Amino acid sequence: MATPSGARGTARPAPTGPQTVLMGAHVALPTGVIDNGQVVIEGDRIAATAQENAQVIDVTGHYLVPGFVDIHNHGGGGASFTSGTVEDVLQGIDTHRRHGTTTLVTSTVTGDMDFLAQRAGFLSELAEQGDIAGIHFEGPFISPCRKGAHSEELLRDPDPAEVRKLIDAARGWARMVTLATELPGGIDSVRLLAEHGVIAAIGHTDATYEQTVEAIDAGATVATHLFNAMPALGHRAPGPIAALLEDDRITVELINDGTHLHPASLQLAFHHAGADRVAFITDAMDAAGFGDGRYMLGPLEVEVADGVARLVEGGSIAGSTLTLDRAFKRAVTVDRLSVEDAVKALSANPARLLGMSDTIGSLEPGKYADLVILDAAYEVKGVMRRGHWVVDPRLG
Repeated sequence: MATPSGARGTARPAPTGPQTVLMGAHVALPTGVIDNGQVVIEGDRIAATAQENAQVIDVTGHYLVPGFVDIHNHGGGGASFTSGTVEDVLQGIDTHRRHGTTTLVTSTVTGDMDFLAQRAGFLSELAEQGDIAGIHFEGPFISPCRKGAHSEELLRDPDPAEVRKLIDAARGWARMVTLATELPGGIDSVRLLAEHGVIAAIGHTDATYEQTVEAIDAGATVATHLFNAMPALGHRAPGPIAALLEDDRITVELINDGTHLHPASLQLAFHHAGADRVAFITDAMDAAGFGDGRYMLGPLEVEVADGVARLVEGGSIAGSTLTLDRAFKRAVTVDRLSVEDAVKALSANPARLLGMSDTIGSLEPGKYADLVILDAAYEVKGVMRRGHWVVDPRLG
């Protein structure tokens, strides 16, 4: 039976202690999916070889894939990452973990600058504890023409000084800022973010093709939920979509829930960007993993019906109720992507974006034991994070 091998850039020495061996699965490795494989867990890490006295768990016929990495998520389990208490945020994190997301970046929505700075400090404490991987600020530096589910009266131009205020408030845990880079101060803000090692993401934008190219040249590296909240692709005015798809420096976020994107749009993105430049995200709000009803997204009221979230006033789509296990299943069953490409979009690519690919994003010795067990129908049967079961496959 094959065992993952070839660790790259491990952050710690090989662990020691009792081992668990997950045996007999289809294992998704960076080199492809192997059948009848095994993954060895030792402490909070993946080990290279199994000891004779290791505990064996038979997962024959199941898929073993790396834990999912969500870089754009506003909440779940009835809890908001923008406004919830510590208990609320932890509840939301736990909800997504049970659906396979072992690494999560919390996203805020547009709000008053002082409130967002205060919120950044609050969330940075959870990052320091290891509960989240950092903070993504979606707004307030976005276009009123493409505001989506953001409060227009709170929007503002991306003044580099104000962008810096949020970075500083996050105490080293600012991972990404979404900007309409065509607005005054947009390009200078992109440069500021790049200088501080924070991802500048182009989104909620009304930019032209040429303006988008300028932002990419200045250091932008991510397209916030490509296709959504930006001008459509035109044959005379290609707009931001063409610029973002054609440039190898850009990773494109996609919300693969069947509501935000037509399958043909997803296929277009994969065809032009390639599997190495796509990151599936949830853009989830409170209702993810919780149910229909009325919710608040920042200061705006949202109605969730049949799993689709829309603003009560105006009817704009307001985030999603997606969890990444559903995005995975849809990718391989509806979109007909290979398991290998789905793993890249859900784990390897976002891990690389976060600068964390030495410890997460693939099943390799030395990396964290973050993994998801899926049955033949791609339903979650087990989730492990840092060597601990979040969903134990032995409990049915």
